[in-house]
Amino acid sequence: MDFASLLRPKTFDEIVGQEHLSSLGTPLRTLCEKGALGHSFFYGPAGCGKTSISRVIANVMDLPFYELNATSLKLEELRKIFAQYKNALQKPLIFIDEVHRLSKNQQEVLLPIMERNEALIIGASTENPFYSLTSAIRSRSMLFEIKAINNEALTKLLQRAIEKYDLELVDDAKEYLIASSGGDARAMLKLLEFATNISNVITLDTLRSLRPNALQAGSSEAGVHYDLASALIKSIRGSDADAAIYYLARLIDGGESADFIARRLVILASEDVGNANPQALTLTTSCLTSVSKIGYPEARIILAQAVIYLCASPKSNSAYKAINEALNSVQNGNIMNIPKNIQQNNANYLYPHDFGGYVPQQYLEYPQQFVEFKEIGYEKKMKEWLEAITKSV
Repeated sequence: MDFASLLRPKTFDEIVGQEHLSSLGTPLRTLCEKGALGHSFFYGPAGCGKTSISRVIANVMDLPFYELNATSLKLEELRKIFAQYKNALQKPLIFIDEVHRLSKNQQEVLLPIMERNEALIIGASTENPFYSLTSAIRSRSMLFEIKAINNEALTKLLQRAIEKYDLELVDDAKEYLIASSGGDARAMLKLLEFATNISNVITLDTLRSLRPNALQAGSSEAGVHYDLASALIKSIRGSDADAAIYYLARLIDGGESADFIARRLVILASEDVGNANPQALTLTTSCLTSVSKIGYPEARIILAQAVIYLCASPKSNSAYKAINEALNSVQNGNIMNIPKNIQQNNANYLYPHDFGGYVPQQYLEYPQQFVEFKEIGYEKKMKEWLEAITKSV
């Protein structure tokens, strides 16, 4: 019994976890219901409903649905579909998964079809596909983010499966099934499907035997996942190595993925350690790469090393504060003109290397201060160096 296929939504109201797209009155749903949706691209993590939403769109707009994958897509296959509907009143919906893998030739074949609206093209990817698509395709399309499905929505979907197929799950099995799926509805339903083939009563032990660790963000103690992650980060920020290692152990034991933990450490390395110890970003990035290739149980050692290193590092949030203040300034309308001397190919630009590494010149239309260096760690040396070169001329 394929739960993922059998429980696939057929209407917008049946979609879970994507209320920003599926709720009544939202732009995507409104455009579909009016038959006015244009070429669109969806991006978001695995199992969040990109294909399901595309199928719902086809149902609502009453369009023939063709599901393709960019990794195996043949141009001749596309041409046959387009030729079939060349003179038809009804156009097809062409859904292309892994759309960021489309080659330039494949995109060139799609472009005139999109231009003439001979088919509705919908692409999906776990990455933002706009970086890999040509500007011509981007200008003819809309981009929608599909979010990881939260635990509340997964609970609703799980309950739907339990009631429809009269399943029996122990409470802690329900919690683990939801928490260890990391926002991936397909993964949750697949695990449920495998478990039902083993026993009529699904227990935590059965689920753990099939999935010892979480796929992404997860913890066997549903409801404390975010508290544990928060406690880890705050313990590192507070330089308490013992507390940080304890919460790291709790997360690992609860089935948290090594990737999820490592990503949080990379963010912390910039947000809370910053230029007080620039090497922290390098080390945590190496940690992220390493754990993704090695996995548990050895990944626990790599994570522990990174956590202890971050705890023992001097802390500075100056980079975090600086970019937030600069963004706030721009978003509040502070759009300054770029001084002519630093625009492209301007003869008045002074090349600092011709002046020993530094020369005073205008870089902003008028002075602004976003960066405030702290007197700590390597950041103190950076401040001293900048002060020294600016005062030397």
